[in-house]
Amino acid sequence: MESIRAGEGHGAVQNYYWELGRRIHHDRDFMDFALEDALDSIGLSRHHVAAYEDPAFDEEIRTRMGEGIELAGNDIGTPIIAFKDPAGEKVGIFGPVITRVLGQEESVKLWDSVVTLTTTPGFWELKRTRTENPVFGERP
Repeated sequence: MESIRAGEGHGAVQNYYWELGRRIHHDRDFMDFALEDALDSIGLSRHHVAAYEDPAFDEEIRTRMGEGIELAGNDIGTPIIAFKDPAGEKVGIFGPVITRVLGQEESVKLWDSVVTLTTTPGFWELKRTRTENPVFGERP
């Protein structure tokens, strides 16, 4: 991801992330595919695969992970998202974790709620046990 970000920008990272999600979650292909094929399918250079073994990206990965941990804490997982609070300070939180694709209206309501909760001073956590497996819907 950091090789793609450095060479091709944030938009290319998003495209690659979505392509991996399609393959893993929709196609149920748990990395039995060649990463070169995933890169090819979205028009990115295959040279990014070499970054997997390239320690030149290690520091950037550690820095980005450290930034997320600093914002959201060390007893969380991913995803970590961040927003600016009313005072302009960056705050982060783990989540949201959902098990199904929501419609547009429900998605906007959820997003607005997550922003509100995350940027509310003193808010820390909501959690409940997951009782259903993810349902991904149609392959985008």
